[in-house]
Amino acid sequence: MRMEGKTGMIKIALYGKGGIGKSTTASNLSAAFAQKGWRVMQIGCDPKADSTQNVAGGERPRTVLDALREKGGAVTLDDIVKEGYGGILCVEAGGPTPGIGCAGRGIITAFEKLEELKAYEIFKPDIVLYDVLGDVVCGGFAMPIRGGYADQVFVVTSGEKMALYAAANIALAIENFKKRGYASFGGVILNARNVERENELVEEFARDAGTQVVKAIPRSSFVQRAEEQKKTVVEAYPKSDMAREYLDLADRVLSICAKEERKDA
Repeated sequence: MRMEGKTGMIKIALYGKGGIGKSTTASNLSAAFAQKGWRVMQIGCDPKADSTQNVAGGERPRTVLDALREKGGAVTLDDIVKEGYGGILCVEAGGPTPGIGCAGRGIITAFEKLEELKAYEIFKPDIVLYDVLGDVVCGGFAMPIRGGYADQVFVVTSGEKMALYAAANIALAIENFKKRGYASFGGVILNARNVERENELVEEFARDAGTQVVKAIPRSSFVQRAEEQKKTVVEAYPKSDMAREYLDLADRVLSICAKEERKDA
């Protein structure tokens, strides 16, 4: 599948509270894009550097910051980009030495190094997916929104109070940056935890934020079973109902990106 008339990269950022299942969603979304024939680059923007492990066969790529600490100016793309399932290009920004430095600044440094090494020109990904910790939307963590890196931002949340609180802060940041011509709010992805009135609470949040619920991803044992194999559901159980949920999510995200591109044309 290709987006008709699309000439540039599709640049997507996924934000959400830590522990909400954002990286699981990002990895399965990347795997779904790859299965549909897209060349994907997934960039983990969390100091834990665990965003891409389930598309990289359980192996974490050397982080950009670790590589810079070890090799300085001699860092190459081979040092920081690992090819995973379906040809997904895996990058982890990494974080500072514990107790020293700012994690947000680390993301900025990683982005600058990828541009300096011409990663996007060399690999020519169709889709770049940024997986961003959304507990704090400032400094480097806001880069995908305000730096022109992402065109569409999607927020992953559950119906839990703290997840929705974080989602509201992210939505506010997106709105503030959009006024300056930056990324648009593509919508909310509900990663269900089966809390009381979950769908209703998330739908209400989306309405208040002036956006939509793109899809509700149900809880499934297939997710944990796949992760125990250090794989995504899309790779480990490609014929499962859960894999189809992620493939459908990929279609919906691409449809929103195409609609926004036509609007901006």
